[in-house]
Amino acid sequence: MDWKPDRESKIPIYKQLAIFIENGIADGSIPHDKPLPSERGMAKELGVNRSTVIAAYNELESNGLIDRNRGSGTTVSKDIWGIAKKRIPSWNRYIEAGSFLPNLPVTQRIHKEMAEHNLINLASGELSQDLFPMISLREITSNRSFIGTLGYDHPQGNAIFRGNLTNHVRQFRGIETNPSNILITSGAQQALHLVVQCLLKPGDAVAIENPSYHFNLPIFKSTGIKTYYLKPDKDGMNPNDITDLYKKHRIRMIFLNPIFQNPTGTIISIERRKKILELSSEYGIPVVEDDPYSLTSFTGEKIQTLKSLDNYGNVLYISSLTKIVASGLRIGWIIGPRAVIERLSDAKQQVDFGHASYSQWIANDFLESTDFEVHMKKLVKELEIRRNQMVASLNAFLENQVEFYIPQGGIHLWCRIKREFNEIQLLEESIKRGVIYVPGTTLGTEKGYVRFTFARENEEIINEGIKRFAEALTFVSS
Repeated sequence: MDWKPDRESKIPIYKQLAIFIENGIADGSIPHDKPLPSERGMAKELGVNRSTVIAAYNELESNGLIDRNRGSGTTVSKDIWGIAKKRIPSWNRYIEAGSFLPNLPVTQRIHKEMAEHNLINLASGELSQDLFPMISLREITSNRSFIGTLGYDHPQGNAIFRGNLTNHVRQFRGIETNPSNILITSGAQQALHLVVQCLLKPGDAVAIENPSYHFNLPIFKSTGIKTYYLKPDKDGMNPNDITDLYKKHRIRMIFLNPIFQNPTGTIISIERRKKILELSSEYGIPVVEDDPYSLTSFTGEKIQTLKSLDNYGNVLYISSLTKIVASGLRIGWIIGPRAVIERLSDAKQQVDFGHASYSQWIANDFLESTDFEVHMKKLVKELEIRRNQMVASLNAFLENQVEFYIPQGGIHLWCRIKREFNEIQLLEESIKRGVIYVPGTTLGTEKGYVRFTFARENEEIINEGIKRFAEALTFVSS
């Protein structure tokens, strides 16, 4: 067989083999009247494990392309042609040809493991169930009348909710706006997608932090956007880097997570925040501020968002209730100039005809009630306790093997491993021991880091999770 696997490809070898055989069946280079090689024979010929060939054959069989019969071996299915020469589509070709790129294989693996196995979860960027304000939300749905519409609502989101949201961002985030400048979205993720797809075009250059959550978003590559990096230190990213990138690459947009940044937990200092806005005005570059965590300050300090300092409308502000109330509500929002909001709203209408009425109703009543402040005080206290436990566990089990910045808010801790290790091997060994986290290279270019999230598990389980991670690190480093 004139084919060899590409071991540098991100596509698993079994899938490469399945695609090759499928294409060969389609173009006739693999004859229909002769059996395919046996599993052992194929594995030996290609220099791969037999399990790889089995996985490829399983996929081809499930797609109706081959038959596997005891005694007669593996053959091309006769039913794909039939009397009328009908056959199933070559789905792998469509999958590979799609313009919307999939998540990184490591990210896919993490999501799959979390969904299918009961692991200690130090990876998922969401609150645990016991941190949701369940009593308050149940009271809203059980004891209060639904006053919204069951038909399509306003394209930008329910007018009453947007009105109350203006009061919320004024009181808690120091942002002055009005309902016409707000678009309700399905979390911050949809907001970011709308911004990239509607306001940028293929070939445009943008600046993102490295490391950052934005580094992990396939949307930039899917849309042909060129990304250039801003490296944060203990005071966040340096505004001088914006000037350098603008002069070299004429960047058209800046994506920042200024407060308790994901994953580093750092805050861009107030001096730097002001300088960023000055440069934004000087060069005419809009800033997209992604702000999921500013209300989680463990010190009680009210931190000024970029948008609250923005006097000229240069900042598109994105936030949500995902990280502080409940991820399942799928409530996020964008605040920006009216013309921009109308453009993004038009695009959202093309996707889903506007946001769900029920979730807006629940979010509206919760933000309007005194329960929100009570919930936030309890949440911040609990997150600080869990952060402290993670710090104590890292010091106890890993001593001088790691170094990390202790975040004063948010839900993530960015940890550098001070010894050589194979990132994939460490992840695999950790999963075997029942704990999962996010490898650093999914969030940035530098190797040797991991991201631990402390919002998903309680103190006892966090301690056990770090203990198992330490055991895995010792195993792969020995």
